[in-house]
Amino acid sequence: MAYESAFIEKLAQLSHSGQPFVAVTLAQAHGSTPQDAGSKMLVTASGIHSGTVGGGKVEAKAIGLAQEMLDGGERVQLVEWNLKRDVGMTCGGSVSLLFETYNIGIWKIVIFGAGHVAHALTSLLMTLRCQVTVIDPRQEWLDRIPTCPQIRIRHMSDPSQFVSEIDSQTFVLCMTMGHATDRPILEAILRSDKVLPYLGVIGSRAKRAVLSKELLAAGLEQSRIDSIICPIGLPIGRNHPGEIAVSIAAQLHG
Repeated sequence: MAYESAFIEKLAQLSHSGQPFVAVTLAQAHGSTPQDAGSKMLVTASGIHSGTVGGGKVEAKAIGLAQEMLDGGERVQLVEWNLKRDVGMTCGGSVSLLFETYNIGIWKIVIFGAGHVAHALTSLLMTLRCQVTVIDPRQEWLDRIPTCPQIRIRHMSDPSQFVSEIDSQTFVLCMTMGHATDRPILEAILRSDKVLPYLGVIGSRAKRAVLSKELLAAGLEQSRIDSIICPIGLPIGRNHPGEIAVSIAAQLHG
């Protein structure tokens, strides 16, 4: 019972993090096998996160299949392996393994800044199937962000350090206090090898010109700078935070 509770807790934590992973369950075990039925493990792109389904060759094969699923394979699989014939073990038994993917195909959005527009935007996005992360050094502003399982809050004195946690499928919005706090984040993203589906900055065309000049002076390539969307949002509504949020969400979804 303690093992099951610990596994469920780890699964919930990993699910809430937004990181793609596979839960592997040893559904059936016949004959001589390295682990009993009911054993479980969680696998991420980097390997085992926690748990075990027996170690050795059977576990290595299970990890390989789980990582294939994370790389675009099926969402759920039930496989049956003869340990001698299919895995290359001397054991004469067989196992059935259930593979279930989590956090695959979820729309991931990162918002730097927790101001009025970010508050309105997260309230809107929480009605959609997405995982939103909001980063800000101001805890009092983060406390105003809606509480929802889809929304993660990160209090960081240097938000640009979060860039290393962003993958290439993430939509990114810079909505901090101003261009001086947006620029370090943008510079960190542009210096990385990440090619994002969306990189936007709230502000005017004048702000875009200033950011472009400063990023170019910092040694960034013009082609990378040109990938930034600024101003963000479709030309609908006016300057009320709620209307801006609708225009941004429409652009993101489009």
